[in-house]
Amino acid sequence: MMRAGRLDVGIVGAGRVGPVIGAALAGAGHRLVGITAGSDPDRAAAVLPGVPVMEAADLVRASQLVVLAVPHDQLPDLAAGLAEVEAFQPGQLVLHPDPAYGTDVLEPAVRRGAIPLAVHPAITFTGTTLDLRQLQASYAGVTAPAMVLPIAQALAVELGCEPVVIAEADRPAYAEAIATASEFARSIVGQATGILRGIGVENPGGYLSALVSSTFDRALREASPD
Repeated sequence: MMRAGRLDVGIVGAGRVGPVIGAALAGAGHRLVGITAGSDPDRAAAVLPGVPVMEAADLVRASQLVVLAVPHDQLPDLAAGLAEVEAFQPGQLVLHPDPAYGTDVLEPAVRRGAIPLAVHPAITFTGTTLDLRQLQASYAGVTAPAMVLPIAQALAVELGCEPVVIAEADRPAYAEAIATASEFARSIVGQATGILRGIGVENPGGYLSALVSSTFDRALREASPD
């Protein structure tokens, strides 16, 4: 049986992020209504086995909590389009996990009476169940109107994250920090493994794994002194 306060959840977006967020919310006791179709249905089905695939507007209408987990460039048009066909419902929670947007991007849903939430788990998603373990050790940047901020924070906790409040005006700077860390890590590891591969080292990624992990761990500790 579902616990009190559990929600019917619809996932719009079947890339690397949406199915994992859906699985985390299902693990917290929420009921998954469905997910929209994606380019890799087998991967999405592996994370969310048995969850119905639905059209976006129908899914949104049937959900109490809607997760809009689509690429950055698609989110504004998606929110506007769903509002235009009157898919959003008064009192419905609408959440997106994009680091760069706050809740302003969800204004079309707000005009239909929905409640906007921005919750970005600070991990690199692989789109597999391995991400669920990462979520348990991560933080989430949370932005929402003051009256519903506790709801956004509670959902972040249910994903497994420790919520950190990010002001609406600070979302661009927050996104820059996330992108800088992610791109720098990929670039440095790619360069180093390329050099090792060039001198004949087999499995250069595995060779550098412990070194890179320990180096980043030390750098993070030094950036956050006790």
